[in-house]
Amino acid sequence: MVKLNKIYTRTGDDGTTGLVDGSRRSKADPRLQVVGSVDELNAAIGLARLHATPATAQTLGRIQNDLFDLGADLATPEAIDGALRIVPAQVDWLEQAIDAANAGLAPLTSFILPAGTAAATALHLARTIARRAERDGVAAVAAGEVLGSAAMQYLNRLSDYLFVVARVENAATGDVLWVPGANR
Repeated sequence: MVKLNKIYTRTGDDGTTGLVDGSRRSKADPRLQVVGSVDELNAAIGLARLHATPATAQTLGRIQNDLFDLGADLATPEAIDGALRIVPAQVDWLEQAIDAANAGLAPLTSFILPAGTAAATALHLARTIARRAERDGVAAVAAGEVLGSAAMQYLNRLSDYLFVVARVENAATGDVLWVPGANR
C-alpha cells in the first residue's frame, strides 16, 4: 500500500501563514503580500518560458530559481542568521544579462505596447507583475518591515530585464509601437 503525503496542513485555516522562523502572520500581512507577488511572478515567468527561444528560456530558468531564493529571503525575518538571502552577485548577474540582451537591440524611438510574439507578450505580463512585487516590497518597508537591499534591487532589475528580453523576443517581427492618438 502506498502512503500518500497530504498537501494540506490546515494551519492556514485561521487566515495566517508561517514564516521561516516559525512565527505566524496574517495572509494579508505586507511581507506576505510581496511574497505572494513574487510567487505569481515566478509562475508568469514559467509561462513565458513555454514560448521563449531556448537561450531566453535558459536564462528565465535561472531567474525562476533566483525567485525561490527571493521568496525564502522575504519569508525570513531579518534577525535569522545564516538565512538564504539574495546577494549582490545575483543582482550583478542580472545587470550583465540586461546589458548583453540590450546590446543587439535598436534604440527605442517610441513607447512600445506590451504585445508581439507569444513570448514577448508573456514577458511583458511578467514585467508588470515584477513591478507590482517591487511596489509591494516598498509598501512592506513603509509598514515597518525590514527587507534586504539586494532583494529590492533584484526586483527592480528584473523588471528591466523582462522588458529588454521581451524586445529581444520581438526582434524578428519588430516592437509593437504605441501610436499616440491613433483612435481619435
